[in-house]
Amino acid sequence: MATLQAIKYRRGSLEILDQLLLPFESVYEEVKDSKDGHKVIRTMKVRGAPAIAIVAALSLAVELHVAQTHRSEPKLQSSESAETFILEQLEYLKTSRPTAVNLFDAAGKLAKVVQQAGRNAQGLSEQDGANAVVAAYLEAAEVMLQDDIKDNKNIGKFGAEFILENKPASHERVQVLTHCNTGSLATAGWGTALGIIRDLHGLNVLEHAYCTETRPYNQGSRLTAYELVYEKIPATLICDNMASALLSKKPVTAIVVGADRVAANGDTANKIGTYQLAIAAKHHGVLFIVAAPSTSIDLNIQSGAQIPIEERSGLEVVRIRGQNLEDEAGIKEPSGPATCSTVHIAAHGINVWNPAFDVTPAHLISAIVTEKGVVVKKDGAQSFELAEFLASR
Repeated sequence: MATLQAIKYRRGSLEILDQLLLPFESVYEEVKDSKDGHKVIRTMKVRGAPAIAIVAALSLAVELHVAQTHRSEPKLQSSESAETFILEQLEYLKTSRPTAVNLFDAAGKLAKVVQQAGRNAQGLSEQDGANAVVAAYLEAAEVMLQDDIKDNKNIGKFGAEFILENKPASHERVQVLTHCNTGSLATAGWGTALGIIRDLHGLNVLEHAYCTETRPYNQGSRLTAYELVYEKIPATLICDNMASALLSKKPVTAIVVGADRVAANGDTANKIGTYQLAIAAKHHGVLFIVAAPSTSIDLNIQSGAQIPIEERSGLEVVRIRGQNLEDEAGIKEPSGPATCSTVHIAAHGINVWNPAFDVTPAHLISAIVTEKGVVVKKDGAQSFELAEFLASR
């Protein structure tokens, strides 16, 4: 099954599919360095926790390769200076989006690789030492790209199997609802929650998929719907506030969502609107499944109360702004009338609260699907034992 390619990479070159222009235009934007990487992540030209981590890592890889090739970065003239430069850039990239833990996990792993390479370079000439540190980073970042695709396909396989094993006996084929975008556009390829839907479709057991529009950024209507149509998967788009009505009218087998961060107890931060879907699933007796790579699990926090929730500009809620929607932090409501590229959909002067994510409590989640397998709660438990699960894998 052909999937969309949101990230195009070869050593020294990175292009990303600008997701702000979808579904009406498919435009690839060149990312030349970590500054570009930070911007495309912050402005949501790239979004989805796995994709954010990969693009951050590869943006710095491109910068390092070009600088090393053209001798354009004086900070790459010894192992010590190369190590310092890379670690500084990784810290900078971590500031692009605060909620998705995959970015922090990737940065941490790459930092360890670089520090080890720096230790191994002792005794080499200054330039050879710098080259060794850069080479170690490039190899590790490129492995992350390949591993993400492999992990996503395992998530799809495990998730599809879990749904088929736990579906009601009355459901010969399955219907699935998903929220936000968790497909090829949100990852290096294949997807997490949407990857499960792909597997179900490939097995010819998917009767229908439903996707929410996912206000206020409309990732569902712009991106998920685009992927479903592109791959000819039978699907229907609904508004976010139609989900409970859908569950009362249609034999939906499961709601499958992604995750930006999962606490040690299973509390899960995901795109705003996920929590209310979990409540509706519980009421209607529908499986509620979180699909995410193990890198989304943050064992350093015990519950969802500790997950930082990004709050974005209120303009995303009260305006529809074409390409200008990508403006970085600091954009403010003008006192004058709207420009020709802007459509206002709310009264001027109204206050807006715009959290990008919410936290779904573990007790509402049926299972967490990772590339390492499926995690379920122990009998009678209200939370997951994720540390125990990861330690056993």
